[in-house]
Amino acid sequence: QVELAESGGGLVQPGGSLILSCVAYGSNLAHVVMGWYRQAPNKERELVARITSGLSTDYADSVKGRFTISRDNARSTVYLQMNSLKPEDTAVYYCHALNFVDGMNYWGEGTLVTVPS
Repeated sequence: QVELAESGGGLVQPGGSLILSCVAYGSNLAHVVMGWYRQAPNKERELVARITSGLSTDYADSVKGRFTISRDNARSTVYLQMNSLKPEDTAVYYCHALNFVDGMNYWGEGTLVTVPS
């Protein structure tokens, strides 16, 4: 069983930056694809970024060039560096892990990022 704990959310003015962190308890990240999703009010949850154990990355078009995902397997932690934040980035951000050995999916409880207009 894996537990994911996100931190780093908060209120940031447009153009500001935040770093989100997610620690995976009960697992290392050697066989896990890590990602960040977000869900804005009245919208479906969407993929923001993901990173494989081989450090390949994918980003949503809406955040490409502004957000950077990274991981530290030794610390079982994934990060999301968010720059040039916009009001449309306001959402609850969820850490996600997929263990490709057993196919299990894990979700954090979410951390709120608010960027006022």
